Amino acid sequence: MSHHHHEHAKPDREKVQKWNRILKPYWGPDTGRSVMQVLNSALPFLVLWYLAYRSLEVSYWLTLLLAIPMAGFMMRLFIIQHDCGHGSFFKSRRARDWTGRLIGVLMLTPYDYWRKTHAYHHAHSGDLDFRGFGDVDTITVAEYLGMDWKGRFAYRLYRHPLILFLLGPIWVFILKHRFPFDVPRDWTQAWRSVFWTNVAILGVLLTAEATIGVGAFLAVQLPATIASAIIGVWMFYVQHQFEHTYWVWHEQWDYYDASLYGSSHLVLPKPLQWISGNIGIHHVHHMSARIPNYKLQQAHDENPEFHQVTEVRFRDTLKLINLALWDEEAGKLIRFKDLKRARRERELDRAA
Repeated sequence: MSHHHHEHAKPDREKVQKWNRILKPYWGPDTGRSVMQVLNSALPFLVLWYLAYRSLEVSYWLTLLLAIPMAGFMMRLFIIQHDCGHGSFFKSRRARDWTGRLIGVLMLTPYDYWRKTHAYHHAHSGDLDFRGFGDVDTITVAEYLGMDWKGRFAYRLYRHPLILFLLGPIWVFILKHRFPFDVPRDWTQAWRSVFWTNVAILGVLLTAEATIGVGAFLAVQLPATIASAIIGVWMFYVQHQFEHTYWVWHEQWDYYDASLYGSSHLVLPKPLQWISGNIGIHHVHHMSARIPNYKLQQAHDENPEFHQVTEVRFRDTLKLINLALWDEEAGKLIRFKDLKRARRERELDRAA
């Protein structure tokens, strides 16, 4: 992979102009399509919620079965919140923010807090000098080898699939979002968002208690919440963690290269692509967050520049789960079990 070496960090004017020319036709919302998307995401979710509630009288297995499509529609709603946060979903700022905040209550995700950390992810994706915000922690082989056993153990634990895809999502959405301690004190808007989202969640629980009972409410909502958190984290993971992804130090970092080579095109079966709001077309989304999700496929199809990116198929995703360390010398992500080989290759290189 030769594209890991760039002459300069700031993309040159010609590059910016070239990409703006390609991307501009897709910028900005189409209000009719946005409204339609809210309806075809929220209404099926509400119908499924009602059915899941009624299914409690039949069998809890049926409730759990219904939690799967519910989680799908929650994910679809989350993509709407995500587009609102990027400013690409409605022309009106108020409409965007309130749509995002309402969905944020359902998704247990404070909208203004999430918008800010997610913008950080877009601005620094693939930049080794700016890690650890709105991202899956990734370290280099050299950093790993420089750690003591406790540091190595902690990182291995963190990267274990059970932690990453089961306990992690539950921890982040249900607990951490209630009080995100890594947020700087002076992000007042973000903290306000955390506070009001918590108040709203409490309001929902009190309403549930007064009507159907908190037990019944949680029996329906919790499985769907956990499933959607797991699916969401897994999708976010496979969009950036693949073998020949993009990680460089800041002075070589380039926004367009990071977007194009550091984001995968996750090719999903059409129904799954629909329910996940096209987020698999992640390379185009990273190139320009001003493109709403419903225009991503068109932007991809109409521009051959987007066809050189790493495609990840549904069946490939299981192979990506163990990639955990960035091997700078090889320019790729490796698994813990590849470490010995990477070390040996280094020693041979040095000897040569």
